[in-house]
Amino acid sequence: MDALAGPLAAAETDRIVYDLTGIAHQYDALLGELPGTRVRFALKACPVDEVLRCLAERGAGFDAAGPAEITQALDAGAQPDHIHYGNTIKSDHDIAEAHRLGVRTFATDSIEDVTAIAAHAPRARVFCRLATRGEGALWGLSRKFGCAPDDAVRVLETARAAGLTPAGLSVHVGSQQMTGEAWQQAVDTLAGTLTALAGRGIVPDHVNLGGGLPALGYRDRHGNPLEPPLDKIFTVLREGMDHLRALSPAPLGFVMEPGRHLVADHGAVRAHVSRLTRRRQPDGTDVHWLYLSCGKFNGLYEMDQLTHHMVFPGHSGDEEHVLAVVAGPTCDSDDAYGGGRHPVPVPRSVTSGDPVWILSAGAYATSYMTQGFNGISPLPCVCTRGADVQRRTPPT
Repeated sequence: MDALAGPLAAAETDRIVYDLTGIAHQYDALLGELPGTRVRFALKACPVDEVLRCLAERGAGFDAAGPAEITQALDAGAQPDHIHYGNTIKSDHDIAEAHRLGVRTFATDSIEDVTAIAAHAPRARVFCRLATRGEGALWGLSRKFGCAPDDAVRVLETARAAGLTPAGLSVHVGSQQMTGEAWQQAVDTLAGTLTALAGRGIVPDHVNLGGGLPALGYRDRHGNPLEPPLDKIFTVLREGMDHLRALSPAPLGFVMEPGRHLVADHGAVRAHVSRLTRRRQPDGTDVHWLYLSCGKFNGLYEMDQLTHHMVFPGHSGDEEHVLAVVAGPTCDSDDAYGGGRHPVPVPRSVTSGDPVWILSAGAYATSYMTQGFNGISPLPCVCTRGADVQRRTPPT
């Protein structure tokens, strides 16, 4: 917040601001918690060129979902062998294009996809994504991606037979995972699958523990701070990595795909108040509504599951507050915190045009913005950098 306060206060119009120094420090802190881990930033969480260059300079690689993201990562300075194609859903054309761009490591979760990779990216490396339940996460990611352990064995056997390298396994415990137990369950699934693979003569060289590491600055639908047990999560991960290494007959590396964990708390939106109103609802209750210039379709896409801490410059925390539903400016009923059912305290005296700072808004804000819904333009993006941080050499 200290690094963002100046640019937010100086802004006279709406924008999203990123603190590159904070992002660099967050990356370094992650490597401190999980030493030796290769970080592949989930590019979809923040496809901002300055942010990607900042992370590439620190030594991060990228988890890309398609050729366009691969190209952006390369333009940011990443080497092709530091980029993997992490999307299990990809067309023949996109596989071939990724291979042409130099990517040689692909995620998969089906025999059909492996067959396509063998045809269009010969001799590539593949890692198979295992399904997880997603319990404990704000977004579970439990159905569209991943396969059962028995299927993973068949997928990697098929890859080997097709001339591909069955290089690894991956999991994703759900986005903004709030429990350590989910990671423990994932480690147990990985352990059983590694053992089954070894019985078939397949020894992966890495495990990808995916994304899911939480941000710390979010609030729940009622405006109460979310408090993920990050220390416990890191302890479970370190112990799990040691366990998986002990199971493997060959050296086993580890990859993480953080997204929101690196950028969410180091980005903030400068918006403004459109109107504070009070209206009678169909059930007969009177409800205050705070309409902002920024909402679900221009920067706050995830407002269905969480709320953001808001700062109203010029308004004291001691002044009278009212409970108000926070909503964006569009004529869409989904454009509201918690679907319009969960009011949070806001100063009673706010008026149209007052600035508001929306904190911990750095994840998915730019990637989920529409290109002009209701004629509202995407927020411009500004990146700031505090004191220089010493460059470090991370694992390759």
